[in-house]
Amino acid sequence: MVRLLRPLVRGRTYTRLLHLWVPVAALSVWWWVEPELPWVPLLVLVAVGLIPAVRVGEVMQARLLLTPDEAEPDFATLPAIAWRDRWRTVLWLEVRTLLGGVAACLTVWLPIVAYTLAARTVGHETEDLPALSGQPQWFCGLLAPLPLLALYAAVVGLGEVLTAAARRLLGPSAAERLTALEVRTEQLLERTRIARELHDSIGHALTVAVVQAGAARAANSPEFTDRALTAIEETGRAALEDLERVLGVLREAERPVSARPTLTDADRLLESARASGAKVDAEVTGPLESLPGPVSREGYRILQEALTNVLRHAGPVPALVRIGVADGTLTLEVRNALPDAGAAPGRGSGLRGIRERAALLGGRARTGPDGAGDWQVRVELPLG
Repeated sequence: MVRLLRPLVRGRTYTRLLHLWVPVAALSVWWWVEPELPWVPLLVLVAVGLIPAVRVGEVMQARLLLTPDEAEPDFATLPAIAWRDRWRTVLWLEVRTLLGGVAACLTVWLPIVAYTLAARTVGHETEDLPALSGQPQWFCGLLAPLPLLALYAAVVGLGEVLTAAARRLLGPSAAERLTALEVRTEQLLERTRIARELHDSIGHALTVAVVQAGAARAANSPEFTDRALTAIEETGRAALEDLERVLGVLREAERPVSARPTLTDADRLLESARASGAKVDAEVTGPLESLPGPVSREGYRILQEALTNVLRHAGPVPALVRIGVADGTLTLEVRNALPDAGAAPGRGSGLRGIRERAALLGGRARTGPDGAGDWQVRVELPLG
């Protein structure tokens, strides 16, 4: 019994009833002026429902009155652009109006019937139920609660039916759901990319700073210490620029984002590694400035992570960097000597990030010992 009466204490029961009354209250003016043409408002609703922005207004009402206790009800959020969605809005308006008319009739006449039955119990004459006129009818007192129970069931039931119709007719179409899924996927990919960039840029800066500080302390040379501090400052400034750009993306998604570094800025990475004590030889062949933007930007990050791995796991050891553009392929190769036979650099997320970046661009990455005592990172990225 308590479960059956629970809707009586729920606010949404009454907000749904209000939602049913709203269109009837507006259309009753017409029905009062032209009672002979009650179907005209239904035709007008067809033209109104074809307006794209109408769905937005109907969704706002449905959120506030039909599902007030749901944080994110499954309703469309954009105007109805496709004709199929517009006709769904038209059907919604018609269904809402018809159900509202039924609710208005029941909420008016069922209480009257209950009152009439109660009045006949004590012998009061009424004109609403002429079949019960005459002497007091004792059984009318037993029937009087039934219209109120019917009214309660009608209010709750019509509210549920209207809410189900709203979810079906005002919900996003299959195309809109697909678009929303694509947007969500892009957001997740963007978050992954941002996390990867933070790992690459900030991780590189911290690695350089740690290596430089350790080398400066071991060298015990003012000149070397000065160079180390300069390298730490430059690397830190570059990392702060990357951090500010990424935070700008997180704070304001629609704000234009400054250009990410590309392989034409690779000298900055090489100088940073050299300032950390590593002897880096570089061979660049082919026009780097002609690389497609995504390939050049991801190539920069791959090279950054490869050099970071060298400094982090092998220290300031000799390294060879080859960057080549030929036959529609960008080739990046970083080789470095291992400090000892037991070293196994790059077991963390760095090499995994390199492989993921290469795979996203349709390329391939090979990492590991080359059999000659060196550690090799070789990445090939297609340009088209």
